[in-house]
Amino acid sequence: MTRGRVVFLVRVPTERTDDFLRAYEAVRHLVADGVPGHLVDQVCRSATDPEQWLITSEWASLADFEAWERSPEHRDLVRPMRECFTDARSLRFHVHAQTPVPV
Repeated sequence: MTRGRVVFLVRVPTERTDDFLRAYEAVRHLVADGVPGHLVDQVCRSATDPEQWLITSEWASLADFEAWERSPEHRDLVRPMRECFTDARSLRFHVHAQTPVPV
């Protein structure tokens, strides 16, 4: 089975930044504590555009992510975060290769 990487490129108006980060914090801890197949996630802010954000997550497989995405719990949990977006794009990738993790 191949690991999967999910990438969300989103725009959040500056005045919604605090709401967005609070919503992200609530979601990420719940996902990390019990969604099958979830490995890691990150939220990143653009160095040149304060309204541009990148959310990435790695999964044991894209099927694990897709099962989570279809669940009613997913829709309820991410709603507060999505309400902050003025634009969103979602991409999915199979992890093809990775450099070794430093020790």
